[in-house]
Amino acid sequence: MYIGDYLGRRTIYSPEALAVVDAGKTPELRLTYAQLNERANRLANGLANLAGVGHGDRVAMLALDGVEHLDVLFACGKLGAIHTALNWRLHWRELQQILAEVTPTVLIYDDAFRDSVAELAQADSSVQHWIHLDGPGIPGSRDFNELLAAASTTPRTCETLVEEDIAAIVFTGGTTGLPKGAQISHRQIAWNGLNSVIHDVNRNDVYLNVFPMFHVGGLFVYTLPQVIMGGTTVLLKRFDPERVLELLQRERATIFAAVPAMYQMLTQAKAWANADLSALRFCTSGGAPLPVPLVEQYTREKGIRFKQGFGMTEFGPGLFALAPEDAIRKAGSIGRPNFYIDARIVNSENRPLGPNEVGELVLKGPSIASGYFNNAAAWAEVIDEDGWFHTGDLARYDEDWHFYIVDRLKDMFISGGENVYPAEIEAALYRHPAVFQCAVVGVPDAKWGEVGKAFVVLKPDLAASVEELLTHLGEQLARYKIPRHVEFVTALPISAAGKVLRRELRER
Repeated sequence: MYIGDYLGRRTIYSPEALAVVDAGKTPELRLTYAQLNERANRLANGLANLAGVGHGDRVAMLALDGVEHLDVLFACGKLGAIHTALNWRLHWRELQQILAEVTPTVLIYDDAFRDSVAELAQADSSVQHWIHLDGPGIPGSRDFNELLAAASTTPRTCETLVEEDIAAIVFTGGTTGLPKGAQISHRQIAWNGLNSVIHDVNRNDVYLNVFPMFHVGGLFVYTLPQVIMGGTTVLLKRFDPERVLELLQRERATIFAAVPAMYQMLTQAKAWANADLSALRFCTSGGAPLPVPLVEQYTREKGIRFKQGFGMTEFGPGLFALAPEDAIRKAGSIGRPNFYIDARIVNSENRPLGPNEVGELVLKGPSIASGYFNNAAAWAEVIDEDGWFHTGDLARYDEDWHFYIVDRLKDMFISGGENVYPAEIEAALYRHPAVFQCAVVGVPDAKWGEVGKAFVVLKPDLAASVEELLTHLGEQLARYKIPRHVEFVTALPISAAGKVLRRELRER
């Protein structure tokens, strides 16, 4: 079957090639494509026999990163079922609401979340079968490895599967209300894979994944394109700077992707000074603008070529890419749209804008999601009558058709009638040598409506005062953009995907 059974097809071409290194396990697990495909066949047969999982059924997962996420994704592909990974940062009551929406019959979980699963099992739920990855599990739970061992290795595939069938439900960040479940079709996977191959991936690449696998960054940025191309993916349970540097060197990784906060943490690791990162062809950064001083540090100290990228859950993770040779010349740009992506900047009346005019970024192309699961109304709000997806990002493009994210529409605030973009202020703050991390949010003000408040983490060996930082900003920005408040903090609240949780900062 050419759709869905990704491992079955790849195993025909390169059965003995190294597919996965699960470095989060003790001992580490190294699997060829033939071995990974056997696991997926066993799990597919086990799920079909245990729970009758078949075409269109949802299989939920609540687990830190590991090969089991790939086992479930590829087993679901063989069955025509839908991989549904859950955000492990959520409270169990929030998870209960999501389960009520997607109605899985099976939930696979690891020991780190046993308490939440125990609560879910006591609550009203569609889940009939609980499967644990490690630890004793809750009463009545089945052991994942025992299920694999007992199941048949007979190849499994869903002959009725078509391109528009859904492979996975991936949930958005959920900044307001419940997260929305973007439906990732096999068509979307194919087009995203093609975009990634055209711009990024070679046949012999080794990719270290540090993104959570309930996120498109974890499953679909490079991990699945790597399988399609026959490369190797290295997995960790979660981001750890020292361990990342060790694995990048030991496995001779050629591709690494992270968000700016992770890149900053790597530079503070003890192993940074002596780390040999020469095997890396490039690093990709996404999630937020990469500070220019950080790009310069990586280039100067490690010879790293950076590719700033941009993606989103609803429209494939590989939307834009900035060529490494432009990392400094076009600093701050997310690059140009990937080959099969169309992009525009429009005003509030949905009319296209020209170069260097700020408006909303809208997108069109074949890697778009197939709507939100059980939420057609929410999908209708982001798709206009001409089929353009409205991202909610304020952006512009220059004369060379390089795009720049100005800010999230929701993060922009209005001070004294002027639009203020936190990302611009943060970029200026990062030019101060003592600033390690920062985030700016709008807060209420009796006179101006809203003013900026900056939260700043200083580098461990450097100091700066509030007055010094404000003077620094005053040398670069208009007066109305300068924050009225600065608070020094020891750390910023960071999501599992490595993004700053601005909502938590506003709530302070």
